Amino acid sequence: MNRLVNLLFFFLLVFQACDQPSEKQTVSQNSENLWSNNPWPEIRKERISVLLPKAMKAAGVDCWVSICRENNNDPIASHIGGENASGSAIFIFYFDEVGFHSLVFSPDGEATALDELDIHDTVVRVERGISTLDQAADFIKEKNFSAIAINTSASNSLADGLTHSQHLELEKALGEEASKLVSSTELVYEWLSIKLPAEVEILKQAAKLASDFQYEAYQMIEPGKTTDADVARFLKSKMVEYGVTDAWHPDQNPNVNSGPDRGHSHATDKVIQGGDVIQIDFGVKLYDIWVSDIQRFGYVLKDGETEAPVEIQSYWNHGKAGSRAALAAMKPGVKGEDVDRAQRNLMEAAGSEYVMWSTGHPVGYVAHDVGPNLGGSQSPTPRPAAQKELKEGMTFAFDGFHCWKLPDGNTKTISVEEMAVVTSDGATYLIEPQEELILVGKK
Repeated sequence: MNRLVNLLFFFLLVFQACDQPSEKQTVSQNSENLWSNNPWPEIRKERISVLLPKAMKAAGVDCWVSICRENNNDPIASHIGGENASGSAIFIFYFDEVGFHSLVFSPDGEATALDELDIHDTVVRVERGISTLDQAADFIKEKNFSAIAINTSASNSLADGLTHSQHLELEKALGEEASKLVSSTELVYEWLSIKLPAEVEILKQAAKLASDFQYEAYQMIEPGKTTDADVARFLKSKMVEYGVTDAWHPDQNPNVNSGPDRGHSHATDKVIQGGDVIQIDFGVKLYDIWVSDIQRFGYVLKDGETEAPVEIQSYWNHGKAGSRAALAAMKPGVKGEDVDRAQRNLMEAAGSEYVMWSTGHPVGYVAHDVGPNLGGSQSPTPRPAAQKELKEGMTFAFDGFHCWKLPDGNTKTISVEEMAVVTSDGATYLIEPQEELILVGKK
């Protein structure tokens, strides 16, 4: 881990330098060097050795089987070292009387490269013409496990990577042991929802980039000329300049909207005008692994205005207060719906219109990651994920809402979206939150 600590310290120095305008050009010109030393291999090994055993125990299973292959791979493949599988490779994580182990039955052609990754305790070479699945099944039957988790899930797409044909083949190979197969839903939930401290540091970097780029984007807006799509293109150019990629689907990242609410959507050619409230919803991905999800809001001054109108400023204040209330409610043992309720109480008191979206969601490997949903308090039947308890090491993107009616009957919602990590006794922002409404056109 010494190499990883040194690497993160280097990035801290780099991003401190990024705060100085004179250094920005140097950093951007060397963006390839910024992301060249990917810490994922070391972090992945630690996640498997430290977090996975805890997740398996929490889920009540003593064996987990994942099947990786080329072209139609399991979504969990990159987390267990199976991203480069060609023929079917069987990854087995298990407990026995000695302790926790990881074992892979790999086709001979990929076994050397997989073994060199030094992720797993044992990589068994399976000669061409011999079934890796049959050999893995023989091992499983010998061990007589109590509960064997496989990647089938009705509620978690990241735990649903086993195809129907693979499932049938596995059941056939296991014979009577197939009666012990259970879903890996809870296992994957417990494992992926927790982030290591080193991962939180990288998420801080991703959040800072997303926020900094948005502040720059507001500075380039010319009311009456710049379109929402122009702002989106500017942000795309910043991504290229700094060598980062999209946190979610490129067509909707960023979502720039100076008009009525459009939900998750693409930026349009609407021209930004005085009096508009602008929403930018944006995230970047670092090392092709970790993503951010940050929103920054601005108001476009009309001719003669030096500040936002009183009502717009009050909407911003209400939204910001909701965000702070949500953060204050986050702590281990609290349910997701309780965090949602904390800020909706303020919304109701402030006279906000109804907002359909949840207060927040897990974020990390994808924008809408595995973990508790911070929502459901307004629903008579909240989704199961809203009933989940927050735990130390979980990371969230969350909003403070205020919604109002526009003169044409449509709605506009301020959603002060920040990112935070749950700590042992509460939660902390990953980066400094937006404190003031950005004023576009202020001299």
